[in-house]
Amino acid sequence: MKKSKKYVEAAKKVEKNKLYTKEEAIKLVKETAVTKFDGSVELAIRLNLDTKKADQQLRGATVLPNGTGKTKKVLVIAKGEQAKAAEAAGADYVGDMDMITKIEKENWFDFDTMIATPDMMPALGKLGRVLGPKGLMPNPKTGTVTMDVAKAVEDVKKGRVEYRTDSYGNVHVIIGKTSFDTQKLVENLNAFVSLIIKTKPSVVKGTYIKNISVSSTMGPGIKIDTNNFDF
Repeated sequence: MKKSKKYVEAAKKVEKNKLYTKEEAIKLVKETAVTKFDGSVELAIRLNLDTKKADQQLRGATVLPNGTGKTKKVLVIAKGEQAKAAEAAGADYVGDMDMITKIEKENWFDFDTMIATPDMMPALGKLGRVLGPKGLMPNPKTGTVTMDVAKAVEDVKKGRVEYRTDSYGNVHVIIGKTSFDTQKLVENLNAFVSLIIKTKPSVVKGTYIKNISVSSTMGPGIKIDTNNFDF
């Protein structure tokens, strides 16, 4: 794949094998942003995990201190009081069987996150085939199956990120926009890395975090010295 001229120019600013401090890395991410639009800042963490083992898979969600800069559309599947609470909390769409039917019949996916009450999960089960691969199926581990739909909606709107390890033990999340000031991005970075450290499976021996890098949308990766973080 041929890299764009902008990418090549941006990549020259990054020393290949250098491990940067958090502040240096975030500043570089902002300087090496190559898109005309306000790109996202992505954090990638490679962990020493054997994800074939159930007790070494990480999955969850957290609200970053300064949000992600992206406004997400939220669909809530709930009835009665919970549906009213979801509307009051600012959900973009609220419904029960009508919304499930809309997704099924019209192949409708005009939302980024789906939240559901536990009683609606059996009805949602038949949509597993379409929701699962898109990463939209509500899950108790990420706080999207809950009786407190109002809090779940507020969290998503504030800038909640979901994360899970891929088959190689990597975790990828968006920690903000390139327009955020350096301090806000560093705070989001610290918050997420400390969460990953806290959720370290007890069975892991040796080095837990192998490497940490940040990049902007379509920009080069910048490695951060893992000694910058308190393990």
